[in-house]
Amino acid sequence: MFTENFGKIALIAKGAKKSKSKLFSITLPLCYGDYLVFKGKNLYTLSEGRIKSSFQGLLDNLEKLTYSSYLCELIDISMQDEESNKDLYREFVTCLYLLNTDAIDYELLIRSFELKLLKATGYGLCFDNCVFCKKKMNISNFISLSYFGGVCDTCKREHGVYVSKGTYNTLRFINNTPMDKVYRVNVSKEIKDEMFKVTSFIISSSYSKKPKSLEMLNFIKE
Repeated sequence: MFTENFGKIALIAKGAKKSKSKLFSITLPLCYGDYLVFKGKNLYTLSEGRIKSSFQGLLDNLEKLTYSSYLCELIDISMQDEESNKDLYREFVTCLYLLNTDAIDYELLIRSFELKLLKATGYGLCFDNCVFCKKKMNISNFISLSYFGGVCDTCKREHGVYVSKGTYNTLRFINNTPMDKVYRVNVSKEIKDEMFKVTSFIISSSYSKKPKSLEMLNFIKE
């Protein structure tokens, strides 16, 4: 369970698998609500809860369900147990609510959350200044994957990836913009693919595990 005050916690919900249990409905995947838990020696125990949103719209759509599973996997691999991060928690809940609507391009929304996750866990990307000489930049076409940010024309370019200027500008905008404003962006598939290439590499190399939830979705789309 991912909580606002205690971060990611492991807990026991006794009898929750039984359909008549009071815990059955509140322990279904993606449920968001208020929960009463007690801390034991090694694990928390779930006593009761009240659902705020069950996000059924996500469970009934394969693409949305896959993206939702991916968000949960990102939280799992990026957070230590009982490591509180209230900002990331709010971004996570916001992203689920937005994903539950059709107001925003799914891929751009996920890229937005990835960038905010990286920033919240110490791997944020810098797009306004060169990561080497710190010179202010209006645009670049190279992102260092080792130093997490753009590189100017005069600094050495290695251990990174070339991207189009459109991709660079889109990444910078999404990085500095709240998720609920991402609907303003309309980009091509090529830009989306380049953005995914950047964020997926950094996420895969920065955390102890590589997320796998999107592999099935990409397979289905192909």
